[in-house]
Amino acid sequence: MSGFLFVVPPLTGHINPAVGVADRLAARGHRVAWACADPGLVRRLAGPGAPVFGCAGPVPGAGGVGRPPELRGAEALKFLWEWYLLPLADAMAPGVRSAVEEFRPDAVVADQQAFAGALVAERLGLPWATSATTSAEFSGAYDGLPKVAEWLRQRLAELRERLGDPSGTADPRASPHLLLIFSSPELVGPQAPSAPHIHYVGPSLAGRPHRPGFPWEWLTPGRAKVLVTLGTANADAGGRFLAVCREALRERADRVQAVLVDPGGVLPAEDGGKDQLVLPSVPQLALLERMDAVICHAGHNTVCEALWHGVPLVTAPIRDDQPVIAAQVVDAGAGLRVKFGRVTADRLGTALDTVLHDPAHRAAAARVRTAFRAAGGAPAAAAHLERLATESR
Repeated sequence: MSGFLFVVPPLTGHINPAVGVADRLAARGHRVAWACADPGLVRRLAGPGAPVFGCAGPVPGAGGVGRPPELRGAEALKFLWEWYLLPLADAMAPGVRSAVEEFRPDAVVADQQAFAGALVAERLGLPWATSATTSAEFSGAYDGLPKVAEWLRQRLAELRERLGDPSGTADPRASPHLLLIFSSPELVGPQAPSAPHIHYVGPSLAGRPHRPGFPWEWLTPGRAKVLVTLGTANADAGGRFLAVCREALRERADRVQAVLVDPGGVLPAEDGGKDQLVLPSVPQLALLERMDAVICHAGHNTVCEALWHGVPLVTAPIRDDQPVIAAQVVDAGAGLRVKFGRVTADRLGTALDTVLHDPAHRAAAARVRTAFRAAGGAPAAAAHLERLATESR
């Protein structure tokens, strides 16, 4: 039996993939614990009994922590690092160290944006694995942005001086011991890195709590089914885009039935009848089994969950890794990209019609689905972690 400490940022999209892996390890008899700045969020996603060591750190949506919704491109990326990811690492480090000293794990599993997990493990001489919950950094995310890449390298070097082993050289976003990427080369593309310690395990979908209450009887046969979602972190930026989606879908009500996810309540209240259903949240994995297309922001989890089900996409990236993930979708042939801030109902509708009716997009989505399912998911990730812990003893 080994012990594994999962160190995660307080972000749903980064915790969810780790949940299935942690569950699989626990089912095999291993000790599992978490370290996070929002223990309540971990327990909502991993189960109320999940052992969580609390850490200090900014929690999005609490105490004014958030980015102005109008930020885009390099400006948004710099804000994310300077005002969130780097302060989060400094704040989490003492709690992560205390968690290691109390829990005594055989290995640390650090999310690629929870730098404190990697650097504290490095300083204490523990083996650590990276849980790569977005593949953007492995497919040329900073190509053409050398100044941004150098700025990030300098900030991480300074962070290592404070938290890690000053003589270390590993990038805390990518462990030299074990790098678990929750995607596949078929989606990441030809730039997908390859090395003995890098393993593409596909999406980790197990362990999600069941969400009751969705009106399944609302979905009726005879029309295509479309899910519209901007994820959990973009409620403040999605008002215009969701309104455009509603207009485009209304024009196709005779042949399309749509579920729109609106966690921020930005859409004006109106009865969509049997054409549109607007809800603050949905059981996304179960719903995707019945969808014919997805319109989304190109968040890594949403894209991979859709393609796991062979569902083609219309992507409208907003910021961060989303443009890179959208490019992966387009390059794989599994969908199209539109401009989040400029798309009109006509253009969005045309893109939706194309992914619904052009068999090439569905065939490409099916190819990615096959690759994802062959990659092994949470069981494969758990097996790699078991080997890491055993070989490090």
